[in-house]
Amino acid sequence: MNKTLIMAALAVTSPGMAQAADMAAGKEKAASVCASCHGVNGISASDVFPNLAGQKAAYLESALKAYRTGTRKAPIMNNMAASLFDKDIENIAAYFASLKPTP
Repeated sequence: MNKTLIMAALAVTSPGMAQAADMAAGKEKAASVCASCHGVNGISASDVFPNLAGQKAAYLESALKAYRTGTRKAPIMNNMAASLFDKDIENIAAYFASLKPTP
């Protein structure tokens, strides 16, 4: 097997070499799914809902997946996350993580 083929196989299968999240897709999905409570830019207009801007992507991914499976209970979030695919969650998390939180 030649080196190029081996390197290509490793790039596809290595977790550290995974495709980067699509921030534009994350922004679009966040606008349709998250914005009514958490704000388009991740800053909630209400003290009832947390700000998501500047949160760590890994935390957001973990939380959304837990809401989706029901291991983290919050009826509104469980329903919202139920329609999200893993790639949606990755993209949304990357989008909110890229935003600057307000002081």
